[in-house]
Amino acid sequence: MIKVENLSKKYGDLTVLKGISTEIQKGEVVSIIGPSGTGKSTFLRCLNLLDQPSGGSITIDSKNILDSQTDVAKIRQRMNMVFQSFNLFSHLSVLENLTLAPIKLKGISKEEAEKKSMDLLRLVGLAEKADNYPDELSGGQKQRIAIARCLAMEPEIILFDEPTSALDPTMVSEVLSVIRRLAKEGMTMAIVTHEMAFARDVSNRVFYMDQGLIYEEGTPAQIFDAPQKERTQAFINRVRNLVFTINSQDFDLYALNAEFELFCEKQFLTKKLRDNALLVIEELLMMYKPFLNGLALRLTVAYSEKNELLDLICETEGSQFNPLENAQLPDEIGLNLIKSFTSNIDFVWSNNINKLKITIKK
Repeated sequence: MIKVENLSKKYGDLTVLKGISTEIQKGEVVSIIGPSGTGKSTFLRCLNLLDQPSGGSITIDSKNILDSQTDVAKIRQRMNMVFQSFNLFSHLSVLENLTLAPIKLKGISKEEAEKKSMDLLRLVGLAEKADNYPDELSGGQKQRIAIARCLAMEPEIILFDEPTSALDPTMVSEVLSVIRRLAKEGMTMAIVTHEMAFARDVSNRVFYMDQGLIYEEGTPAQIFDAPQKERTQAFINRVRNLVFTINSQDFDLYALNAEFELFCEKQFLTKKLRDNALLVIEELLMMYKPFLNGLALRLTVAYSEKNELLDLICETEGSQFNPLENAQLPDEIGLNLIKSFTSNIDFVWSNNINKLKITIKK
């Protein structure tokens, strides 16, 4: 449905896209992942001609959309876009936001536009908000309205540019649920996202972008379980792990908890697993705390999607030291709590590195 050949984009002397060639088939869902600043959003904006490519070609159903005779407005009706910042008209009601473009651009009657828009609002679960204004809605509700407004133009392709990045973590799932439904219904979609578990679940293919190129592409299983290239491997490993370096007794537990909660949201971990892990983390840190002024602790939270296991890995340098077996620590209650919420505990001291690995019960 979409064919891209040698697509490039420059801003002055800065080359953002470096000769991208790929295809997206009808009904396919492609997730685009990768570090910030590697051209993911620019790639989408070029597809929709919001940014004019510097070179290459883009064809939709064999029609070159970079031809000077191309009707760009019609292209955007066929290939619509949902942005991270919603872009709703604040002075219009929800229903008016949906009906404006179909009436103005497609020439349908107000009555027909309102009927179709109400159906779309029911699709995204917000029919009761038809008469509200955007400022009266939560971020998740605004993004669902933005998706419904996009669907009101009956596009064949939808481009999503980080649709959940501006949302509170508690609102992410409601937006992703709508996108999942569109995927099941066969909508062709390209999605720039940082939600790795979602990308794995919803996609037919995944593009990993780096250095202005599609550095590696494949099925979700190939990219997330067996990436072939070094940069892809490093990125996938990084997004699955959360690392804290703690070298003071005055560490910020609240900030650590908040970052851990966000990590759990992105990995779609169950509330039980999340709560168990948080309790164990807090107890572990209390055991390490008396020694932190002379000891640097590296705490890694690692999640394996394949095995659905969450590991806590505590590493310190120096002589052998396992806080769970330290005779100076009288906290039997904390130790028993840790053991009750874990399925496995391993400790290794090698090359002056203490490594305590704890697997949380599901």
